[in-house]
Amino acid sequence: MRILSIQSSVSYGHVGNSAAVFPLQRIGVEVMPVYTVAFSNHTGYGAWRGPMFSGNDVREIVTGIEERGGLEGVDAVLSGYQGGDDIGDAILDAVDRVKQHSPNAIYACDPVLGNAVSGCHVAPEVQNLIRDRVVPRADLITPNQFELGFITGTTPTTLESTLESVERAREIGPKTVLVTSVERPERASDGVIEMLAVHGDGAWLIETPRLPLKANGSGDVTAALFTAHLTASGDAGDALARTASSVFTLLENTLASGQRELQLVESQEAYAHPSMQFEAKRVR
Repeated sequence: MRILSIQSSVSYGHVGNSAAVFPLQRIGVEVMPVYTVAFSNHTGYGAWRGPMFSGNDVREIVTGIEERGGLEGVDAVLSGYQGGDDIGDAILDAVDRVKQHSPNAIYACDPVLGNAVSGCHVAPEVQNLIRDRVVPRADLITPNQFELGFITGTTPTTLESTLESVERAREIGPKTVLVTSVERPERASDGVIEMLAVHGDGAWLIETPRLPLKANGSGDVTAALFTAHLTASGDAGDALARTASSVFTLLENTLASGQRELQLVESQEAYAHPSMQFEAKRVR
């Protein structure tokens, strides 16, 4: 499998491509990373150093890959946080180029906008970019529940309303939707958190214990692994179970370490050989 991953890069810690690339490689995926920034660390620290790249920079790198024949046989284009129209247009151009060479390739987009606690934390320009131009072009999106609501103009809370919101998103463009961080009043307890995958005519829900930490980059790992597993098998339930098991172990190891950054390398066996301790239940 070959994936073109257009995301940020940090030297210290793990977000964007610095979170997604190694787990993909560990499960046997050939990854071509293209960076949108090269920062010292993620911006959650409040201070960072390093350059942002322009849309033209991204286009030049993709053109170089194309000239080497590297866009042939690509299975997926993966993107995460998009800082504005400039980068967004370059990513969409890359998707077009890849699909010219690899017509069966999918575009998997993590539509990073915000969360239920803090609301949207991206500029209005980025909100419009994601909702109006990027999501309609995607084949697979991996929003959290808040982002799903923002994209569709709905307020998903229950399982039923979340499924309805997913269907609205699918009418816009993407045929596969993974909803992360699902919160609903009818879940088993406050001590669990769920993910929902909808693909084809099926929907699968998985529940894991809620761990007391917020780990930057875990969403990037989730999107990457789910994209790869679904592309490999076409089985959304199995892809969801594998992804949830791997990411939970990664978060467990991070919590046990007492460190702020993901214990990405230390958790590598969880990607290659997920324990499959959680079952994805078909709910539709």
